[in-house]
Amino acid sequence: MGESIIYIRHIELLGFEKRFFPSQHYVYMFLVKWQDLSEKVVYRKFTEIYEFHKVLKEMFPIESGEINTENRIIPHLSSPKWFDSQRATENRQNTLSEYFSALINLPRKISRCVHVLDFFKVRPEDLNPSTANHPKKPETFMMPYDSKKIATDITGPIILQTYRVIADYEKNSSTEMAMKVGDIVDVVEKSESGWWFCQQKNKRGWVPAAYLEPMDSPDEAEEQEPNYAGELHVVRKGYTAAQEDEISLKEGETIEVIHKLLDGWWVVRKDEITGYYPSMYLQKVGEENMTENNPLRNKAAPPRRSSISNIKSIHKQSRKQISQETYRRNSVKYMQSRKKLKNKFLGKTNIIEEKNENDEPKPAIPPRPSKDLLLIRCSESTKKKIQ
Repeated sequence: MGESIIYIRHIELLGFEKRFFPSQHYVYMFLVKWQDLSEKVVYRKFTEIYEFHKVLKEMFPIESGEINTENRIIPHLSSPKWFDSQRATENRQNTLSEYFSALINLPRKISRCVHVLDFFKVRPEDLNPSTANHPKKPETFMMPYDSKKIATDITGPIILQTYRVIADYEKNSSTEMAMKVGDIVDVVEKSESGWWFCQQKNKRGWVPAAYLEPMDSPDEAEEQEPNYAGELHVVRKGYTAAQEDEISLKEGETIEVIHKLLDGWWVVRKDEITGYYPSMYLQKVGEENMTENNPLRNKAAPPRRSSISNIKSIHKQSRKQISQETYRRNSVKYMQSRKKLKNKFLGKTNIIEEKNENDEPKPAIPPRPSKDLLLIRCSESTKKKIQ
């Protein structure tokens, strides 16, 4: 048995960069998820991708349809144009996304071959791009989340959101990124778990959302409003409350989520009790368990902002926060109104049922025939008995 190979689990096209050094060109950004749970962002030109594709076809002539087209399983890829414009680079994103999605699901001898693994290994230029010291910074264009959306429907590129770091953060694993207070970072992905994938110059990795603040306001514009109707979730992993406004739950319990917050600590309701709970330990009722494909499945819950010391914000006002007392009070009000509405509905149903029962026609009892009528209609033997 040979040494086990660390293979690629998933390749996701994030978007592309428009670079200006040494001359204007475009590079695609890929988030590569490896078997050892590490995640790396790499940059590749389309000319490199096409050369990779040509070599792959030469390595596997049967699977590329060179011998018999009916045997082809390696996806097609059009050759590069003489001049790559921004529109062509943008329009090609869906094709590349589908190409690498199909490639990584091919038989292992192809998807895990050395050629594929080497192509996506991190290169020095991925960590230290030549544009880092250039006065004109690259322009980043993120691919829309809806991968089925065709390029002609895209109204414009999605620009990365910029956040400021409010306290020093030391990374706890190779997949995280260390930060210093005052650093400015670009957010590539906001996970519901409260771990956000960020980049800063030549650094990239996961960071806790609680350590970041928007540049224009202390409050998050994307923060949802509370939903006191609640959304049923099952506890995948138990947690013991560490602060007064948190709630302790055991694995397997069913609760209601009433407020989803971006820092990954959601407000949940168990009967009439509310409290903060790590969202990454919850699973929505009726949804499949996707933890095996989640790169964050082995990470601990991110820290809450209330646990961070030496916070230095650029905003004079503090972030708005709803107290647990307000959550509880509003929850009780909602549940009482829901109960009244339910009782009112049941009452109306009972009245309708009783009314229906009373309205049912009863069978008519025919009147007893008179003696004279019997004498007319009966037989002679019966007449003798009656007389």
